[in-house]
Amino acid sequence: MNPYVTLIIILVGLYGLISSTNIIKSVFMATMIESGVILLFLNLGTWNGGVIPITSDVSLAIVDPIPQALMITTIVIGSTVTSLALIISIKIFHHHGSIEWKDLKR
Repeated sequence: MNPYVTLIIILVGLYGLISSTNIIKSVFMATMIESGVILLFLNLGTWNGGVIPITSDVSLAIVDPIPQALMITTIVIGSTVTSLALIISIKIFHHHGSIEWKDLKR
C-alpha cells in the first residue's frame, strides 16, 4: 500500500476528530487515526522483494517481523481502549442525557 494513502487516512481521521461534535464520532475518528498509523508503520517496515522469514530461504531478503509483532500488540491495546471509551460514553449519556460535546461543557 502506498504510504500516501495511509497519510490521507490519518488526515481524514484528524479532520473528523477536530470537527466532530459527538463523543462516539470522536472515538471512531481516533480509531481511524490509529488504523492509519498502524498501516503507515507496517508500510515502513516492509520493502519490495522481501519474503516471510518462515517459508523462505535464508539467502533471500526477508522482512523484519518486529514491526508486525508490535502492530499486533497495538491493535489489541487499541481495541481495548476503544471499547473502554465507548463504555465511558455510555456512562456519560446515562449521567448527562447527551453525548454531544457542547452539552457537556455546560
